[in-house]
Order: sequence, then structure tokens, then C-alpha cells
Amino acid sequence: MGKMDEQVFEVLKSAGTPLTLNEIAEKMGKPSKAVFKALRKLFEQEKINCNQKTRQYSVAKQEEG
Repeated sequence: MGKMDEQVFEVLKSAGTPLTLNEIAEKMGKPSKAVFKALRKLFEQEKINCNQKTRQYSVAKQEEG
């Protein structure tokens, strides 16, 4: 994971509730375009989930074991 990916992941982890792209960008003080790239990468790596209806992102539940 790159630095931006890690920051986005930490914001989602610490939020405890799903967040939209704009909410994440606002919390980080970063442009939404840069945050979106990180979100897409994290989603492709199955580290986060995206609710298609609400467009909210959350940390994926990790399988134990």
C-alpha cells in the first residue's frame, strides 16, 4: 500500500461508520480525485467495501485464520 492508501484506510478504520468520498477527502484535507484513486486501489485489493446505493466506503471484514 502506498502512503495515500494507508491514510485513506486509517480514516475509514477510525471512523467506525461508512463514509462517502467527499467525507474522506474532507477529513484528510486532500483532493477527492486523489482519494478516489486510493479508494479504487483498496477496493480492488478487497481491503474496503463500497455500498453501491449510498456510495459509502467501509473497511472490509477480514477473515480469521
